[in-house]
Amino acid sequence: MNWNKLQNEAQLEALKKESAGQPVLIFKHSTRCSISSTALSRLERNWSDSLGIKPYYLDLISYRPVSNKIAEEFAVYHQSPQILLIQNGECVFDASHFDISVDALKQQLASA
Repeated sequence: MNWNKLQNEAQLEALKKESAGQPVLIFKHSTRCSISSTALSRLERNWSDSLGIKPYYLDLISYRPVSNKIAEEFAVYHQSPQILLIQNGECVFDASHFDISVDALKQQLASA
């Protein structure tokens, strides 16, 4: 899995534009949380590039203002860990903690 690092608020506008052509995933990770590490590991083990989703990784401890902007920009309640699936500039799916899974992403893509 090739993560793209999300480290500043300016990247969010580019990410939203990018999501018009390809779905984008944001994984908000707390490096201090064992549940977050478990969710990250499960996601990476089950990931397939054939999903056609571009993955972004946010270390929310180091970049908390970016995490806050994501919550504001996409109208989602902040969770950690958390995934957001962005399509056409909008969050169409989010999940947190042990609800984070590749299967959930597949289901969302199939229903879109």
